[in-house]
Amino acid sequence: MTTSIASPAAAPTAAVAGPTAVIDTGRVAGLIHQLLVELGENPAREGLTGTPDRVAAWWRAFLSPDGAETATCFTESQLAGQLVIVGGMSVWSLCEHHMLPMNLQVTAGYVPDGEVVGLSKFGRIAQHFAGRLQVQERFTRQVAEYLNGVIGHENIAVAVRGVHLCMSMRGVRMEEARTTTVHSGGRFGTDPVLSQQFLTLTTGLWGAS
Repeated sequence: MTTSIASPAAAPTAAVAGPTAVIDTGRVAGLIHQLLVELGENPAREGLTGTPDRVAAWWRAFLSPDGAETATCFTESQLAGQLVIVGGMSVWSLCEHHMLPMNLQVTAGYVPDGEVVGLSKFGRIAQHFAGRLQVQERFTRQVAEYLNGVIGHENIAVAVRGVHLCMSMRGVRMEEARTTTVHSGGRFGTDPVLSQQFLTLTTGLWGAS
């Protein structure tokens, strides 16, 4: 297991940028057809008929995830410094180095201050930043920075455990390898008790999955 610890970074708006080009599915289907030919396959054979169109449609859907801009906060005055952790979020992304899938288990924690974030929004934010060619380290930072902007402070921690097919099915082919990234901001970076609570509960969630 590889663990990296990231410190809080810049403005969340810088992390929102993603794929912006309109995807020409017809063009993509043509390229997939050409790829099959170059791999020695016959795109017209049974089983491959329609495959280029299906692959092109998938690329368009994958690179067009729902926006993360609609996160809703609710006023809640009786919080008393609670630690809120949202776990069990599993998203798929694509390694930008080999264009192979990676499954990312995401856990986010924060300390509310007068407001709480709608729980479903955490999943939407994770999906938004996963729907592109990515690296896990950047994904972790982008989710944390976006939450900074939503919540209005840096008392946020995000932990991600990834299974990378670029490591599992190619290269060293280590199927059990896992990569863990942690972004700790605000009190999570300065309060060892709070940080330990987050990490203990996070690893407990991962152990139960």
